[in-house]
Amino acid sequence: MNKQLSVTSVSIVMPAYNAADYITVGLQSLLDQSIKPELYEVIIVDDCSTDNTADVIEAFVPIAAAAGVSMKLIRQPQNGGPAKARNRGAQDATGDVIIFTDSDCELTPDWLLNMLIPFNDPEIDAAKGAYLTRQTEWGARFAQVEFEERYRMLEAADTVDVVFSYSAAFRRPVFAALDGFDTRFPVADNEDTDLSWRLVEAGHKAAFAPDAKLYHRHPASLWTYYRKKVSRGYWRVIVYRRFPGKAIKDSYTPQSLKLQILLAFLIIMTLISGLVFPVMWVASGVLILGFIASTINFVTGSWKSDPLIAILSPVLLFGRALALGLGIVQAIPRALSRDPMKP
Repeated sequence: MNKQLSVTSVSIVMPAYNAADYITVGLQSLLDQSIKPELYEVIIVDDCSTDNTADVIEAFVPIAAAAGVSMKLIRQPQNGGPAKARNRGAQDATGDVIIFTDSDCELTPDWLLNMLIPFNDPEIDAAKGAYLTRQTEWGARFAQVEFEERYRMLEAADTVDVVFSYSAAFRRPVFAALDGFDTRFPVADNEDTDLSWRLVEAGHKAAFAPDAKLYHRHPASLWTYYRKKVSRGYWRVIVYRRFPGKAIKDSYTPQSLKLQILLAFLIIMTLISGLVFPVMWVASGVLILGFIASTINFVTGSWKSDPLIAILSPVLLFGRALALGLGIVQAIPRALSRDPMKP
């Protein structure tokens, strides 16, 4: 390691639920980091899995010890969701910095090093890494290209306002002062966005660490991808209720995406109304051209990494816009309630 770090101790927290089939890859990648093993500890929180996830982790603990890495398993007495599992792991963390990652992630050897470099700046209190993928399925390829569009936005910013849980680092006192993740989020969806915006609202700064890379299991099929986007749209509206200013602009969401959601629904409405009033199909054509124009930056930005996805992206982005919009519509009654976080 030829890069100096100001951080002297790190705790890596990984929640796990029914991850027995794949968690070993992630655990091994934790041991293969390029920095000295005595610098970091690993805390795995089994969220009351119904398979043998805990047994797989427990069997790996002596392997970690032989590699010089302290690894600890915490078993949750009942399933409480990833937010609660992460907070439970953070309670036992002793490092100056806590880093969260997920059980379906495979870390590159320099991931930990690059996650810690931003903390050489004393003004930085949090950092996030970046996804890679080896998957070849349509849903995964589109998801990866989408992430890369967001990463280009983050790289252009001096600081960011999103620190997503698959690769999220926080100074431990800052994480504690924020009371960690909001455990009222029942699933892994926007609970990290909520924490990120609370972090920034409290006056802390976060940085993007683009070289802190890890491989992830994206949704394989487009159907699964779009279902996830419905959920993303739903929970993002709930978080917007708490941070309405972020609905206008944040460092991660392209403004073109908001336009595409509006255009997609107008296209559907004018196509349907055209069955009664054919003149509306002219409006549909204009809106379709507008939608295609809104995808140009995405197409050109993704051409180098995946030309076929770039070619198909206007259609794929239309599906994304409809899925997100459906989630938004579903969330409106809850967002308008007195307490949107109440189940």
